[in-house]
Amino acid sequence: MTDAKPLASGLAGVSLIGAPTDIGAGMLGARMGPAALRVAGIAQAVSQFGIDVRDCGNLDGPANPWQDAVDGFRHLPEVVAWNRLLHDAVFAELSDARLPIVLGGDHCLGIGSISAVARHCRERGKKLRVLWFDAHADFNTATLTPSGNIHGMPVACLCGQGPQALVEIGGHVPALNPRELRQIGIRSVDAGEKRLVHDMGIEVFDMRYIDEMGMRHTMELALALVDANTHLHVSLDVDFLDPDIAPGVGTTVRGGPTYREAQLCMEMVADTGRLSSLDLVELNPALDVRNQTAELAVDLIESLFGKSTLMRKAGAARK
Repeated sequence: MTDAKPLASGLAGVSLIGAPTDIGAGMLGARMGPAALRVAGIAQAVSQFGIDVRDCGNLDGPANPWQDAVDGFRHLPEVVAWNRLLHDAVFAELSDARLPIVLGGDHCLGIGSISAVARHCRERGKKLRVLWFDAHADFNTATLTPSGNIHGMPVACLCGQGPQALVEIGGHVPALNPRELRQIGIRSVDAGEKRLVHDMGIEVFDMRYIDEMGMRHTMELALALVDANTHLHVSLDVDFLDPDIAPGVGTTVRGGPTYREAQLCMEMVADTGRLSSLDLVELNPALDVRNQTAELAVDLIESLFGKSTLMRKAGAARK
């Protein structure tokens, strides 16, 4: 095990929050993600480090009506309802000095989760760093996307570019300063998104950058200036991973990180000792093979909480 503490200072334990919905996705199935992650042993994977794990069960939001987009958004009222529920649940666990793990569900849930984290940080005077591990930039808007699927819009909404009912969930617009965000593993960006991401000044480490510079250098930059007053949030979309190792997602994009590159990301986050909240989203068991993607996700979570091959001092490998 690593010498680093598995929990950031002041945290009493981990809370699992199930959000079984595919309300923002273009394919059914992500609603089964929380169950698959529990079957894969996520609670046991975290508790093995001596961490108190509280399973808060599943949130009970509206069903997916599976309708066409209205004014550029599919299922907007239902997406708002789910994200308000999640905001309140995540904020309650943060206020109780616990590390919330959101078990998704599709990535539209990042709006509610991260808006709660940002609110928590504002009220406590903490810096925020969000690591967004994803194949997609998720910066679409109603005018840019033909589908209207809101799981392609959470970053835009968090940065204040979206419907009022979503951008205001955390009580502050924008919920997230683009300078607080680092996107890692990106390899699918719509034409209109490219300009918006550039104009917002989001720091993006796409797969070409990772290929050229390496994952270690990428993570060093993504974690630069994270200190004891930083709340580190990880939003892990499992389509970040290459589909050869993680087939159980609805929006696979070839050319993603390898198993070891993904493990290195999690290990370097663990080395900081600052992880304080986590989203685990877009797992679609209907597309998986014998739950292997859920099991891989849980394997990554073990590394995120400190599993390592040898006893190491935090940061020793980077000296």
